[in-house]
Amino acid sequence: MQTHKNPSLRGGSTVAEKQGSTPVASKQTTTVTGTKPAKCQLEGKKWVVENQIGQKSLTIDKVEMNQVIYMFGCKDSVLTVKGKLNSIVIDSCVKTAVVFDSLVASVEFVNTRDCQMQVLGKVPTITIDKVDGLQIFLSKDSLEVEIISSKSSALNVMVPKGESGEFSEWPIPEQFKTLVGTKGLVTTPTETVGV
Repeated sequence: MQTHKNPSLRGGSTVAEKQGSTPVASKQTTTVTGTKPAKCQLEGKKWVVENQIGQKSLTIDKVEMNQVIYMFGCKDSVLTVKGKLNSIVIDSCVKTAVVFDSLVASVEFVNTRDCQMQVLGKVPTITIDKVDGLQIFLSKDSLEVEIISSKSSALNVMVPKGESGEFSEWPIPEQFKTLVGTKGLVTTPTETVGV
């Protein structure tokens, strides 16, 4: 027989155990998902590129400025986009690369690992969220790009130097120092010594 923890309620009714009941452990169900079919098609104004594995020569030609590309669940693949379009989203991809001419809005990387991107023309914004390893190759026209990153590591920006085709590699800071100032918080990236 169980009694209540609160002393003022203990004197009242008691809670009786159910006859013949035994504690039951909750079952944790796990679903095993097989490989989904690969897809690379235009749906309305959205190009959907999904579940591509080992495809090194994916190409999307003749894009329009109001179209977007959504790339999901790809592994060991390379997508080349010819023409100018609105935006590209790369979601949950591993060891995947995207090469494109120009974008109106942005390219976004979410939940990816060990990926690469190269812009041949211009891109105004690159958004990076929960990414582990990304190489960003910029063109001369994209040197004014705005890069926004959060919860990410091992991000490197490759900036062209001269006409030789060589790049300088610049890491995006992962570690920051925040101090309390007179007008609020002041946050700066920390310097790594000896690298």
